[in-house]
Parts: sequence; structure tokens; C-alpha cells
Amino acid sequence: MRTNLPGSPMFYKVMHAVIAPLSRAIWRPIVEGAGNVPLTGPVIVASNHLSFADSMVIPIVAPRQVVFLAKEDYFTGTGLRGAAMRGWFRGLGMIPVDRDDTRAAIASLDIALEILGRGEAFGIYPEGTRSRDGRLYRGRTGVAHLALTSGAPVVPVGLVGTQNLQPVGSRLPRLARVTVRFGEPLHFADRYDGVPLGRARREVTEQVMAAIQALSGQEPAGVYNERSTQA
Repeated sequence: MRTNLPGSPMFYKVMHAVIAPLSRAIWRPIVEGAGNVPLTGPVIVASNHLSFADSMVIPIVAPRQVVFLAKEDYFTGTGLRGAAMRGWFRGLGMIPVDRDDTRAAIASLDIALEILGRGEAFGIYPEGTRSRDGRLYRGRTGVAHLALTSGAPVVPVGLVGTQNLQPVGSRLPRLARVTVRFGEPLHFADRYDGVPLGRARREVTEQVMAAIQALSGQEPAGVYNERSTQA
């Protein structure tokens, strides 16, 4: 399977050159540890998930392009608003996926492995969906599957305050101070040779979530987060 990035590298560079400085000037995010993100080669950027805005905040402050998957709905709008939204998401290099497709989870991992195989950075939320109560939920093992299959390092990210940027139900972002903390890369290649796959994936996932929690300071929920029926 071949999946092309929605936005060209040049389009991304132009958008990032304009949008990133403007966003930083308006919202003045606190960014810590950006130097922990390798500038070349495959890398998995694994973050907690508090807001719809997270997938825009990380690409804006990261030192390289980070590809996220986004709801297909964001690419199907009509009129000027729909066109602007498509251009925005494609410019950031996001890839549309159908969350209601029962095969979407498997397809998403295949897409992620293809992106990593091209030496690019892929962003993922191990919780699966955003936290609506501010707690950090248990990680699902997709992040471990990607790390163990690709051999790519995992850079944990702790987001603080992004839930105030665009609260659930609001149409436009608000002025709010956010903090983005990039942790030191976690390397798992060859560390789990001979370990049963299920155990290896769970242990890797727990290590990633522990690193995220140390950066975000969130209270661990101790359970999995379930997708809300609301937008």
C-alpha cells in the first residue's frame, strides 16, 4: 500500500514559516526539550491527548514535520470554510482516516509504518482519544507495535493546558497559555528479542506512558479511555 502525504513538503515549509512564528507570537507557548526530537530519521512522537488542538500545537512547535492522522470529516467540508480546513490540515501533512471503519485501526498502523519507513516523524496518542477529565488514561499497544516493528525511537510528549485552547463545543481557538514538553527519546530496538510479543508490547507501552505522565504531571486514570459519542 502506498499513501502519499496530503501536503507537499514545500507547502508545509511555507505554512510552517508563516504559521509557527505567528502562533508563537499570539499564544506564546512554553516549549521544553525540543532538542530531544531527532532532526532526521524515523521517530515516533507519542503524546497525551487533551484537545482537538493537540494535532496542531505539536506540528507548530516541533523542530521537524510530524505527521498525524486526522478524522476524515475534517477533509470533507464544503464552502470556503471546508476548503480552508482541508488546506490547513493538508499543509500540516495530516492524513485522513475513517474512524468509523472497523478496519481503520489496522490500516492506521500500516500507514504509520509506511511513514516511518520513509524516515519521517509520526505522531500518535497512545490513549486513543482525548481525555475529557484531564486524567491520563492507559495506553493502547499500537505505539509499541510501531516501535518494535520499525525500530524507531519514541519521543514522549507532555502537553499542559491545550484543553483551554479550544474547549469541547467551541468553534474557534481561544487565547490560553500552553506548555509542550518533549522528553528524551526511548529506544526499544533489540531490547525485547525473545520476549513474548504481547508482553513486550505491554511493557513498552507502559514505559512510554510513564514517560508521558512524568512530563504532563497528570493523574493516572488506571483504565482505558473510551471514545465519546459526541464530537
